[in-house]
Amino acid sequence: MTRKLTSNQLDKNGQTEEEFLRLYNPDKYPKPSLTADICVIVDRSVLLIRRGGHPFLNYWALPGGFANRNEDLRSTAERELEEETGLTIGPMKLIGVYSAPGRDPRGWVVSAAYGIHLTSSDVTVTAGDDASDAEWFHIESTEPLTLTCGTTILHEEDLAFDHAVILQDAIRELKL
Repeated sequence: MTRKLTSNQLDKNGQTEEEFLRLYNPDKYPKPSLTADICVIVDRSVLLIRRGGHPFLNYWALPGGFANRNEDLRSTAERELEEETGLTIGPMKLIGVYSAPGRDPRGWVVSAAYGIHLTSSDVTVTAGDDASDAEWFHIESTEPLTLTCGTTILHEEDLAFDHAVILQDAIRELKL
């Protein structure tokens, strides 16, 4: 959103908004990295990708990734979902914003998580980008979280980052 600077009012330092912005130092405050994570649920199955790189190499995770400069987070979610799984879907609901210190070992990373519940069981996915695999995991239980795909059984601690927390929030928010 862009607006025209029209304020000629002076702040407590005697500056107009235009003067303040010209002198403002954007490095004054540390900046987090921004990511988007996506919960795609079909019936009682959630789409997970196997991470093809560090951190959490070979762990299962929600699709997602870093925002590009000048990209809103909803667009990040759509782009990352398509890059990692080949899936293009309609509008997703914001599940929450995740910013707990230490949630990502790479540093200060804040994520907006989006979710969607689809009713079609005929959704094909293909791993791509930094995902080495993409699979549908059946949600066996939510408390404690238990997911299954064939003979693979995952619990909260088996998911990368804080994705178990995000998935549990998505299950509640999407009313599954």
